[in-house]
Amino acid sequence: MERPDDRIASVLRFAAELVAWVATPWALSSYSWPLAVLSLVVLIGLPTVFSTPGDKKQVIVPVPGTVTILLVLLQLAAAVIAAWWVWPVYAAVLVSVLVAASLVTERHRWRWLLSLDRHTG
Repeated sequence: MERPDDRIASVLRFAAELVAWVATPWALSSYSWPLAVLSLVVLIGLPTVFSTPGDKKQVIVPVPGTVTILLVLLQLAAAVIAAWWVWPVYAAVLVSVLVAASLVTERHRWRWLLSLDRHTG
């Protein structure tokens, strides 16, 4: 199975990741600055270190596609939860729509990540 063209999915996923990177520490900072910093380490650090071969050009620690999918789901969930927690309703609704669109466009990539006969294309 060849790697699908996921340019649109990548743009939507990156936009949702940016929201998670901003909104999550923002939400946690009123409770604990160390927790806010830890959230950034988790949300940015884990996907940087752990990735599926063929999904990124540089792989530091190779992991199965399931782990990559779970890391994306963590980012998307963090974006939605934090947006509803700290931002006005209209912004949280926009983030929710962004995440829903990202989930829809990620399907082909996730199918590829889960496939046993995965090839880079």
